[in-house]
Amino acid sequence: MRIVVAEDEFLIADMLVVSLEEAGHEVHEAAHGAAALKIIRDVVPDLVITDFMMPLMTGLELAEAMRADTALQCIPIVLVSGAQGAQARSRGDLFDLVLDKPYAMDRLLTAVGEFGIRGSRS
Repeated sequence: MRIVVAEDEFLIADMLVVSLEEAGHEVHEAAHGAAALKIIRDVVPDLVITDFMMPLMTGLELAEAMRADTALQCIPIVLVSGAQGAQARSRGDLFDLVLDKPYAMDRLLTAVGEFGIRGSRS
């Protein structure tokens, strides 16, 4: 799968990228939502994994921009979040899955595999 990871915390981003690449995925990384949106438009990934709080464009704003774009609105979005998880869960129209930090990498990899089987958002 082609996956875009939007995460501003370097260590978390590195852990995500390495784990996903070791699982056989093609991963593109961005440090904030605005950079992620540009990458998403360029590569049209199968899945986006985003943090909530990031500079320039939050994960919420990224998801809103994707859902408003007919070329991107069917791409599943996984939000990994700390304190904002409850707020994000109330936006089921934007996020396909919300994982609270800290989360087990096995849980994320299982979810990624499920999205690979399921395909794009209905």
